[in-house]
Amino acid sequence: MPATRPVPRPTVLAIDAYVPGKSAAPGVAKIHKLSSNETPLGPSPHAVAALQAEAATLALYPDGSATHLRAAIGARYGLDPARIVCGAGSDELLTLLALAFVGPGDEGIYCEHGFLVYRIAILTAGGTPVVAPETSLTADVDAILAAVTPRTRIVFLANPNNPTGTYLPFDEVRRLHAGLPGHVLLVLDGAYAEYVRSNDYSAGLEMALETPNVVMTRTFSKIHGLAALRIGWMVGPAEVVDALNRIRGPFNVSAGAIAAGAAAIADDAHVAAAVAHNDMWMGWLTGELEALGLTVTPSVGNFLLVHFANVPGRTAEEADAHLSQAGVIVRRVSSYGLPDALRVSIGSEEANRAFVAALAAFLGGAGA
Repeated sequence: MPATRPVPRPTVLAIDAYVPGKSAAPGVAKIHKLSSNETPLGPSPHAVAALQAEAATLALYPDGSATHLRAAIGARYGLDPARIVCGAGSDELLTLLALAFVGPGDEGIYCEHGFLVYRIAILTAGGTPVVAPETSLTADVDAILAAVTPRTRIVFLANPNNPTGTYLPFDEVRRLHAGLPGHVLLVLDGAYAEYVRSNDYSAGLEMALETPNVVMTRTFSKIHGLAALRIGWMVGPAEVVDALNRIRGPFNVSAGAIAAGAAAIADDAHVAAAVAHNDMWMGWLTGELEALGLTVTPSVGNFLLVHFANVPGRTAEEADAHLSQAGVIVRRVSSYGLPDALRVSIGSEEANRAFVAALAAFLGGAGA
């Protein structure tokens, strides 16, 4: 029977819309938002000044090629700007990659507890999502390779991963790449790369420059504190860059984002301060949570995954409700297959202490 109204493709209707972390708690006067992995240091003052300077030219279209921003990224990392694509957050770039390389009948692989946008991007492109099991909440190279079929076109790997905070050493990433067919695109999502201090880690920049089927994506939303402006970037082979430039919106990065992003990526001191803050409070929070009897997955990002499965008479859902009433907003991760855990961002000193105190009260202990 003919359709009587426009009907979306079946893969679109299979998408569960992405639900961001909470940002409010009704009836609570003061909120500590630790649900979205935002930096407690805020943006670079230079980025703020650059954004404000754009106010006088809001009637003009931005540079459709984001030339100034690509040049600043290239200068920071020693890259040819021609190999860089900028987008409205790395989310847009992930979706564009799927649209460019995945179609009906094709498959895209992502890990069991990987970023939810990967599944959405694959389905948006008309492809079939394939989930590779993890081992100890960490991407498993052998499981990913076992999931590859003749229909595989793309593999998404968040490294470090959100929401687990775990990562693959670069030798394992190289092993993954070596095991993939040449026509399969490996997408290395380095949204939290700047926070990692492990000697065996690499975000994959060299691989994206040296191989024909690897790209690396990054974001300004986390350590650079520009989440509201939606800025992401990607580096990869010239052929992949060309494909994305053909399908991205002609003005997909605003003039304010271009200016602020260029200023932010040049402010090494601000980034260093954010890393130092994260290192200090990551260790403190981990110790305080473990002292309360909670299990914490070791993280190299700017957040912690806190588990409640082994806490008698206490659930993650109940903990989330108690924390909200105390004005501390964290992230439920049931949609990631982790119903017994909460993800908490590393916040300001005040927010971190408020989180521990509220959680201690919930568990019947004493706050820090």
